[in-house]
Amino acid sequence: MLILIDQDNVLANFDKGMVDCFCKQFPHLPLNKERTKFYWADDYPEYANYFSQIYTTKGFFEHLEPMNGAIDAIKALLAFGHDVRICTSPISDYRHCVNEKFIWVEKHLGFDWTKRLILTKDKSWVRGDILIDDKPIITGSLTPTWTHWHYLHSYNAHLPNKKVVWTDKESWAELLK
Repeated sequence: MLILIDQDNVLANFDKGMVDCFCKQFPHLPLNKERTKFYWADDYPEYANYFSQIYTTKGFFEHLEPMNGAIDAIKALLAFGHDVRICTSPISDYRHCVNEKFIWVEKHLGFDWTKRLILTKDKSWVRGDILIDDKPIITGSLTPTWTHWHYLHSYNAHLPNKKVVWTDKESWAELLK
């Protein structure tokens, strides 16, 4: 099986990175509600410029922490015999993001995993059986060949797709059968 796995908020903890940086740089501004929307600026439109400053800063993507259990989980999927690829979309202001996504993968998974990294703005062009992604709805110019499984977050919990949490092996155990 060809399993595509998103990087931000599925392998790399984008949300924690945002919260940590925001609270450090703007301690006087509250982030006090659970997110209900995929894009940070949709939940906090008044902070949109601050968020952009954070995730376009050199080092942001490189220094994200792995999601709990993510490294062991994708290595287990590969060891089981699946073809596992990281399929991620760079931000539009890509100057630091693209390179740092490669650096992150090498740092946390090893150099050989950089050969398994696919960067694309349109994931519908990438062939696969399953895409594990946190984005609620993925659109593109083609009909995807993959089935969308959500990595569980507050902003996608209401959707009917299969939900995955790396620390809950039962949520993805059927991939190991």
